[in-house]
Amino acid sequence: MTYDIATALNLEIKKEMADRYFSFRTLIERDTKALNQAVADAVKIEQVVVIDLTRIYILLHDEQLVDTFTHLSGLGTTYYFDPYILTSDTIRERMFQDVSVWGLTWRGRFKKIFINCYNDARKHIDVFRSLRAELYEEQEVIGQTIDLFYRQNNISSMLGFFRSLDSTAQMGSAMEGGMNTGFDEALEKKMRIIRPHPVDKGINVIPPLVPAEQIKDKLQGLADQAFTFHPVDFSK
Repeated sequence: MTYDIATALNLEIKKEMADRYFSFRTLIERDTKALNQAVADAVKIEQVVVIDLTRIYILLHDEQLVDTFTHLSGLGTTYYFDPYILTSDTIRERMFQDVSVWGLTWRGRFKKIFINCYNDARKHIDVFRSLRAELYEEQEVIGQTIDLFYRQNNISSMLGFFRSLDSTAQMGSAMEGGMNTGFDEALEKKMRIIRPHPVDKGINVIPPLVPAEQIKDKLQGLADQAFTFHPVDFSK
């Protein structure tokens, strides 16, 4: 009778500890999965930024103008820039096939396209930066939660405690003890929580662009210089 009671108590204690462990773990894994998905979504937004900046680079056409633009806009460096895009008619056609504005002259339309591309880039970069900041904060929270989880659920201690509850069972041989130790190590490794992918490694840090109204004249000047490289209207 005493043995049955002890066995029942052991099972109840194990069940309570296991339920607490797996409930906490499930919450963390759910949040981690959501974060990883959000990072994937942020990468899609980043691709929109890539398109915006690629259009601007193509319009500027000249690497010196591109360099001037990066300093003027606050970008600081040529994010996602490849010199090949400046000379590829195919890429230009694809980048601007759905971009058009109204205007009486090609020069006027060209300037509008340039300013519109700039405003699109600024808007999308702001969205991207805001989302990235939220993801970074969420990553920090999940990391702190995982640390708390391990403080409250020391896996080695849990396995040792479970084994101590079974100490009334027949003692095994020394070899069996060694096998149990190896099993515990493998189980402990399997029970560890995989941390979310670092946001810093998943998506880039991009600085905000200066509002167009603050540098309107200089942007117009860049557009005037860049227009000389595009004598043929490609906006139709």
